[in-house]
Amino acid sequence: MIDLQFSAEVATARATGQPIVALESTIITHGMPYPQNVEVAAQVEADIRTGGAVPATIAVIDGQLHIGLEADQLQTLGQAKGVAKLSRADMAACIATGGTGATTVAATMIAAHLAGIHVFATGGIGGVHKGAENSFDISADLHELAATPVTVVAAGAKAILDLPKTLEVLETLGVPVIAHGQDTFPGFWSAGSDLTAPLRMDDAAQIARAHVMRTRMGLPGGQLIANPIPTDAEIPAHTLAPIIAQAQSEADARGIAGKSVTPFLLQRIFELTEGRSLTANIALVRNNARLATRIAREMTNL
Repeated sequence: MIDLQFSAEVATARATGQPIVALESTIITHGMPYPQNVEVAAQVEADIRTGGAVPATIAVIDGQLHIGLEADQLQTLGQAKGVAKLSRADMAACIATGGTGATTVAATMIAAHLAGIHVFATGGIGGVHKGAENSFDISADLHELAATPVTVVAAGAKAILDLPKTLEVLETLGVPVIAHGQDTFPGFWSAGSDLTAPLRMDDAAQIARAHVMRTRMGLPGGQLIANPIPTDAEIPAHTLAPIIAQAQSEADARGIAGKSVTPFLLQRIFELTEGRSLTANIALVRNNARLATRIAREMTNL
């Protein structure tokens, strides 16, 4: 078994049976500039503590898998350059070679499961990219949800993706997609979409019971909890649609492909919305952390 490095706060929570919520680290290293990245990460951790759980931000630092970061480690990671973006394919290699890397959704799920953490809050999962019928560009997050028993709270999949195909793949893989408090699948920066969510649950206790029931039945994989962004922070879908289309058209024209597509699109959407997309992103991450905290508390009670 791999040697996990627990922060003092997480170690205490494990010893005393407190609820813990996992957090990814790519939002720190690849999501926004310093010092805003560290400020937002600390804010999300504070939201979890206020809700009665303990945050565990996950990252690989100098070949060590950290479950929870101390304040100085968070600062160092926030200013680091050339940090790898880790998923299932390269996480073990990074650890084995003494590297430093930030965890994506898939890698965070793996680490959370190793640490016995059942709930993870993020912004949005990866999914099926537009044009995947030619590029086969499908995020590892979807297969991780089918394999690793962690409940992931997100504002759906990133709106730059092909959402209908993403839902189809999740259904094929047997992943429960549960919209929280509404019948439609959230559109990431937008609270709703024209897609009907496969399942709906209205409170954290239901979601926690569903997770526990899957475990009792021996079903592999986790759950995707699609939590809509608060309406006062959303960007309406009809406003976003032409902006996303423009950004995608520019990416195609420049021949941008593979792992470079998502960061390019997110940056162009940030520019075209004059920063509103980042403001919305911060709001939805904090909202997801608060729901994940309630779910973690309910799981602890069960």
